[in-house]
Amino acid sequence: MEWIELLIDFVLNIDDHLVEIVGNYGTWTYAILFLIIFAETGFVVTPFLPGDSLLFAAGAICATGVLDPFLLALLLFVAAVMGDSVNYATGQFFGTRFFKEDARIFKMSYLRKTEAFYEKYGGKTIIIARFVPIVRTYAPFVAGASRMNYSRFIFYNISGGILWIGLFIAAGYLFGNLPFVKENFSLVVLLIIIASLIPIFVEFFKNKRKKRKLRKAEDFNPDSVND
Repeated sequence: MEWIELLIDFVLNIDDHLVEIVGNYGTWTYAILFLIIFAETGFVVTPFLPGDSLLFAAGAICATGVLDPFLLALLLFVAAVMGDSVNYATGQFFGTRFFKEDARIFKMSYLRKTEAFYEKYGGKTIIIARFVPIVRTYAPFVAGASRMNYSRFIFYNISGGILWIGLFIAAGYLFGNLPFVKENFSLVVLLIIIASLIPIFVEFFKNKRKKRKLRKAEDFNPDSVND
């Protein structure tokens, strides 16, 4: 599909696209980046939007002096916290009834991955999920649907927002304009995406092993063992 190709191109060449956005829109770039981060964290239907790579590239742009890193970090922190809060309220209102096995967006597999994180990490999932694509979008929704205490949620929401925005913008600011990184930006973005997906694969294989062990235990019939 054409929109998927455009999205892949935008993510892998996000540094060039950001330079183009800054050149075309100037100060409005702050608002555009705010809306992207808010949408990625605030709407369950937009888990495909770039998060980590966008922040890293934005940090690199800040290092050139075009954008103010402190202003940008503050605005994107507000966007991230507001986004999670909206997502939490949506989950609290609608619950999980929209999720189906064959759905294109509200996939049960996405929901199960997020629930697996909750089982393992509890409320800290909100912080950890900030660094995991897809889970980042669904975690606050599941928190709302499961009626997590809001004061507890907002604590993890703010803590996660500070860490996520601060670390990636700082990393982009410090390393994004190094010659090797600039010459291989698409590769760096790809590595960021792969690294952020590792927790999902780890949980997937752990759950698969656990299910296999449970099946073996169920298949074992002690009555069939000879005395």
